[in-house]
Amino acid sequence: MLGIIGAMDEEVAKLKEKMKQVHIVEKAGMQFYRGALCDHEVVVVKCGVGKVHAAMCTQAMIDLFPVDGIVNTGIAGSLNADINIGDIVLAKDALEHDMDVSALGYAPGINPDLKDDENIFKTDVKMLELALAAAKQAELSVNIFTGRVVSGDQFISRKDKKKWLVETFDGTCAEMEGASIGHVASLNKIPYLIVRAISDKADDSAEMDYPSFAAMAIDNSVALMTEFVKLC
Repeated sequence: MLGIIGAMDEEVAKLKEKMKQVHIVEKAGMQFYRGALCDHEVVVVKCGVGKVHAAMCTQAMIDLFPVDGIVNTGIAGSLNADINIGDIVLAKDALEHDMDVSALGYAPGINPDLKDDENIFKTDVKMLELALAAAKQAELSVNIFTGRVVSGDQFISRKDKKKWLVETFDGTCAEMEGASIGHVASLNKIPYLIVRAISDKADDSAEMDYPSFAAMAIDNSVALMTEFVKLC
């Protein structure tokens, strides 16, 4: 069974519309929709915005359902000048950029309870390959990129912060949930992937771009996910 997690209603509503034989399970204020999507068994849920919501949702999904893979869909701000609004980023890995205990001698992004290499949550290679194939089948009129997703409980809208995320973490796009989902999935040894459609440029124009382009970005993400499920 594939688990699909989105942060906002808009991100999962269109997937739920395509589902059949839906059974709803409620847990911790979240509604998990279990059913068939493109003749494949899935469970779809809105986790809510931010790392705590995302982590709680991921663990609940793993505890409640026999998921053998998790995809986090949604939107993000681009950290790369070549990645434009509407384009899609498929994560090779993810990290939590706002984890900061540097006052104790640790580098930014490092959680002292994890080994250094465990602070970067690698996505599943097979799922990434399937997503790349799905993107071709979806025939989207946008570009597809792979790279690093950096997550934190912040909406990135300043050029100096954007520059820091690139220079410090080599980030490709920034958002607020993916790495925490990767964190929980990795500890549970569940393969996972992050799919992010770009809604803004994560700079001084972000607050203006986001409302205008979020819907378009979500449409691209849903089209890719539909093809992805068909290939699973």
